[in-house]
Amino acid sequence: MTSADVLVDARDAARTYGRGPTTVVAVHGATLQVRAGDRTAVVGPSGSGKSTLLHLLAGLERPSGGQVSWPALPTPPAQPAPTRQIGVVFQGPSLIPALDVVENTALPLVLAGMPEGRAHQRAHASLHDLGIAGLARRLPEELSGGQAQRVAIARVLTQAPRLVLADEPTGQLDRATADHVVDVLLSAVDMLGAALVLSTHDPAVAQRLAVRREMHEGRLLAPHGTRGPQS
Repeated sequence: MTSADVLVDARDAARTYGRGPTTVVAVHGATLQVRAGDRTAVVGPSGSGKSTLLHLLAGLERPSGGQVSWPALPTPPAQPAPTRQIGVVFQGPSLIPALDVVENTALPLVLAGMPEGRAHQRAHASLHDLGIAGLARRLPEELSGGQAQRVAIARVLTQAPRLVLADEPTGQLDRATADHVVDVLLSAVDMLGAALVLSTHDPAVAQRLAVRREMHEGRLLAPHGTRGPQS
């Protein structure tokens, strides 16, 4: 594979906050390449820098040192990252309370300028693909934690990204629900043909992915496992 096959390439990427004696280093010089079809888990305890690393990979934050690039993803002029090619499943509740499930799922497309009717059609299709079409008209307050996370995954599926970044998608769920959410997430990225990077503090979740990278006190350690999809 060439550099043109690399969806995201982090080279010695670092992120610090504050200055002087109050400086906090969230990520120390992380190096990571993600290619199409990769299934990578970043595993570590809370506060180890996992969320910050995913924000760097998504282009939501800029590195304080090193660099992050997206060789295989076209980046629009005047934008720091190819955000429309990257789908993010955020940690914790991310649905807008006043919108029902279809409206929440379609929202990124509507904000990107797609006509509402077409966006809702794609949202319904994604909900159907993930087996949660029956939730379409529910409000977020009417959903369980597992249902809300599946809707968040459907929202990413609707955008058809080439790279999916999932930040602790099972962190607030019980074991059975967490296993089901991981099943849904892996199914979604398989349907998309997308790469997946998932952060977790749960070794059982990390074992579901082919490559595992440990993160400790902001440092990304050497990989375990081999490249390629794993269910």
